[in-house]
Amino acid sequence: MEIVDFHAHIYPEKIAGKATRATGDFYNIDPACSGTSEELLLAGKKAGITRFVLLPVATKADQARHINQFIVDEVSSHQEFYGFGTLHPDCDEPVREAEFILDSGLAGIKLHPDTQQFNTDDKRLYQVFDLIQGRIPLLVHCGDKRFDFSHPRRLKKVINDFPRLQVIAAHLGGWSLFDEAYGLLKDMDCYLDISSTMMFLPPERVSGYIHGYGADRILFGTDFPLWDPRNEVESLMRLDLTPEELEKIAFKNALKILEA
Repeated sequence: MEIVDFHAHIYPEKIAGKATRATGDFYNIDPACSGTSEELLLAGKKAGITRFVLLPVATKADQARHINQFIVDEVSSHQEFYGFGTLHPDCDEPVREAEFILDSGLAGIKLHPDTQQFNTDDKRLYQVFDLIQGRIPLLVHCGDKRFDFSHPRRLKKVINDFPRLQVIAAHLGGWSLFDEAYGLLKDMDCYLDISSTMMFLPPERVSGYIHGYGADRILFGTDFPLWDPRNEVESLMRLDLTPEELEKIAFKNALKILEA
């Protein structure tokens, strides 16, 4: 069976260790890996993962173009990679960066409101959402009980305001706010990934959320380099899923988005 990791992060080799440690410190997690592309490919191969979606984050406005070009270069160098772009509402022209992402052939846009410190429904990004709706998907980090930036109610507002925008809510729509996210997003038109969920919840609870949302809406992701991809795949296989549901989550839903 093919497996697509829809939630992975890599960094240039010279800063990978530092960047990964900073992310680990933000979540009080000891990362499993250092975060280079070669390490991702090796760890993924051991786990049986065949393709990866790279999700960069610009924590400062002036980083966006450099990071996006890095992702473009990595995608062109590795046939296993799909890349999303990043942008920040403090960019001089967020729409221009979104146009660069579109023109570069990247597969979508990733936002992380908590580390980027803006609200998911920040009106400065509404022109970007309007530009990309019907063209490429938006993946948003959702949920953190320490902050309000990425609360799932904010993503729900974006979904309502942009009905043609294909949205992917990371971490079952609300990391550390799983029940609240379920109440808000269960009936919304969006996908959800299960990255950084299976180590925080018992398998029966993850399976319950998947069945509640519907397997047609769920994407597998490892959140590399925070977690070991092989452990994540093993956790996926332990869930109470039919073979058809497993195939949808492991790769079919991902390819439906990526190859549209």
